[in-house]
Amino acid sequence: MDSIGMVFLQSAIKRVKYYKQLGDSSFNQLEEKDLYFQPNLTSNSLAVIIQHMSGNMLSRWTNFLLEDGEKSWRNRDAEFEDQHYSKQQLLELWEKGWNCFIGILESLKESDLLQTIYIRREPLIVVDAINRQLAHYPYHVGQIIYIAKIIRDQQWKSLSIEKNKSDDYNALMAKNARS
Repeated sequence: MDSIGMVFLQSAIKRVKYYKQLGDSSFNQLEEKDLYFQPNLTSNSLAVIIQHMSGNMLSRWTNFLLEDGEKSWRNRDAEFEDQHYSKQQLLELWEKGWNCFIGILESLKESDLLQTIYIRREPLIVVDAINRQLAHYPYHVGQIIYIAKIIRDQQWKSLSIEKNKSDDYNALMAKNARS
């Protein structure tokens, strides 16, 4: 039987991969120009959200157990400026950030979970650092989905249970559970 620490890590990895997949599925429905749509002047474009998430992931999870999570090489302010990347470049940034994050999560051992790490010199145990990112990244993935739905409007392909289809979904789940 797995320990609670390993169950937590497996659960965290599963959730992280799920939210990455939601972002991937959103980007698959979009064209390059869509990544630069801004709902209003105070909102970020999808490109900026990708830049920020990637920068955050690389900073937080590179040398995770050894160095402060706010790296001196990170330029957070530039993450919020339009860098004029192509869709391919943005998706490469997206992958690079997630690969760093997921790779570290998959490398952690139960004995690592109660270690203290630092983010901007603030001490956090590893479990708290993971939980912090499990709140931060899905927050941005939700923004990505919302903006993508605005852009695609009636052409949006739902990533979850469609409106007025809950009973159908529940019946399918019940059928699958029986077989």
